[in-house]
Amino acid sequence: MSSASAIKFGSSDVSLNPSPIYSDWVLDGEPLARKRIVSVSDDGTACTIFWDCTAGHFKWIYDIDETVYVIEGAAIINEHGGAEQRVQAGDTVFFPAGSRADWTVEKYVRKIAFCRSPLPWQVTFAKRVVKTARRLLGKGNHGQESGGPGMFGNAQSSTH
Repeated sequence: MSSASAIKFGSSDVSLNPSPIYSDWVLDGEPLARKRIVSVSDDGTACTIFWDCTAGHFKWIYDIDETVYVIEGAAIINEHGGAEQRVQAGDTVFFPAGSRADWTVEKYVRKIAFCRSPLPWQVTFAKRVVKTARRLLGKGNHGQESGGPGMFGNAQSSTH
């Protein structure tokens, strides 16, 4: 397959399908959520989703890693047992698998979510062993962090 046929182009102007929030997750109001999956990796471990929701208060339990970029609107996110943070258009949030959060959507929120199923701990451990062995044997990856493409080499997470 040529690289041109593997690349998929899209637009943020996509129609979304109803995606009801579990009724036992709704804490207040009648939030109406919609989504559209716009891409899925060949191995099924990663996908990109457009999602929106009307006003309401609900909990969310993350069974996968999810990085969110808020496109429109705002929400207040309360980390389970932690601090409350208001996010709005232009903000990003990372929810690791296993985290829980309460969302309060004031009026409306639209986001794009980049989701990834974490590797099993055994695979992660094996990758660290190989990386350490390569570094000790002088066969490293020439300054790039393991797993990162060349243009993103040494990419570090940042917080605001």
